[in-house]
Amino acid sequence: MAPTLEDVKSKAQDTVSSVQSKAVELKSSIPTSRDELPSKDELKEKAEQGAKKAGSGLRSLAAGGVGGICAVVVGHPFDLVKVRLQTADKGVYTGAFDVVRRTIAREGMVRGLYAGVSAPLVGVTPMFAVSFWGYDMGKKLVEATTTVPVKNNTPQYSIAQISAAGAFSAVPMTLITAPFERVKVLLQIQGQKELKPGEKPKYAGGVDVVRQLYKEGGVRSVFRGSAMTLARDSPGSAAYFATYEYIKRSLSPKDAEGNATGELSLSAVVVAGASAGVAMWIPVFPLDTIKSRLQSAAGNPTIGGTIREVYGKGGIKAFFPGFGPALARAVPANAATFLGVELAHKAMNNVFG
Repeated sequence: MAPTLEDVKSKAQDTVSSVQSKAVELKSSIPTSRDELPSKDELKEKAEQGAKKAGSGLRSLAAGGVGGICAVVVGHPFDLVKVRLQTADKGVYTGAFDVVRRTIAREGMVRGLYAGVSAPLVGVTPMFAVSFWGYDMGKKLVEATTTVPVKNNTPQYSIAQISAAGAFSAVPMTLITAPFERVKVLLQIQGQKELKPGEKPKYAGGVDVVRQLYKEGGVRSVFRGSAMTLARDSPGSAAYFATYEYIKRSLSPKDAEGNATGELSLSAVVVAGASAGVAMWIPVFPLDTIKSRLQSAAGNPTIGGTIREVYGKGGIKAFFPGFGPALARAVPANAATFLGVELAHKAMNNVFG
């Protein structure tokens, strides 16, 4: 049924009224005198707030990079033991100490225990930087989607909100973590192979790994394991940041009103960081085993096929080889990570205010 003339006139009048109403609102928001203009102090305060928000992300990037370097230097030998236990056939090693003993005997102390360190050392700065930047962005996303109370100009996030921000941090980080871990795993496990006289290792270094992987299977081969990396890091990061914040708040000195002052001692930072590392690994270790197997296998393995293969070799227990070294690494490596992050933030605050 076609609209009548009265219907058209009614709709036109409604439209005109709506436009006039919006025009009145716009006009009322425009300053009409000098007194209604924002003061110089207000403009300065808004500019400072904008600069502070922009600087927050950059500082998180820088601090995360410092923390990542500390984590690699302290934790790489533990990580190497974990990966070799995860990827070796059953019976190759009797345990973590056997891996260390045979690695040093075959490859030397530094070269052996730090095999494959070039990939994470080169990649760890952007990897951890993006992680802490993603965490900072995650908190801003939480502020935009939920209610966050503010006290003394500081958002008071709940532990659940911190956990959500931590889970988000894994999303951008996976783009960097997955290929670097693929390279690291392949460099770590190639030292297990007994070379014949005159035989050279398959990979000469991190760049050579990327070159050969790309030649064999393109970008898809370089990024193999990305889905499992995200599946591991999203819940792991949620537990990681939530635990750190909870321990940090528990250990932070309180003022007369019972509010945390934020003046945390370095020893408390170490305890909180170590606890966060342990909390991260406990729920996601089986996923890490699948990821390591997937990234080190020949051919084109699938996630489902890898899970069936691991389970078939030893049941549930087969998903936990290297669990001890992983937890042993988590304590010093993550203590070093957060210590580096906190010290970096303090240094930047002293320099830039």
